[in-house]
Amino acid sequence: MLKRSRYLSDEQKDQVAIMLNTSERLSNAYLIKEKFYEFVDSKDSKEAVERLKAWYIFVEVMNEPEFRTCMKTMLNWQPYILNSFDCPYTNGYTEGVNNKIKVLKRNAYGMRNFNRFKNRILHMMA
Repeated sequence: MLKRSRYLSDEQKDQVAIMLNTSERLSNAYLIKEKFYEFVDSKDSKEAVERLKAWYIFVEVMNEPEFRTCMKTMLNWQPYILNSFDCPYTNGYTEGVNNKIKVLKRNAYGMRNFNRFKNRILHMMA
């Protein structure tokens, strides 16, 4: 259900079709998700604006409450989200490093020597 429909094998498409036939809400949610992926695949902010507007309309028509909340969030952050299509930089690397440090900190519970902890972080990143 999470995989994009264009990457599904024929067998997987059949399985998804069976699942979607069981619930109208599930089917609506799946279609909204696929429409959102079209927006994410935009090449620049101009194309993204058009696809995002189409997604807003699609969410309004489907009238699923969870996605209406998501749409409100997207509306609040729209300028920044659209800016991400024109700026090639992300903070993904920094977030990954922070996650690794948090995992190390959790696994090394009770480590009292800060220098040893710092060295473990530096060794892990090398």
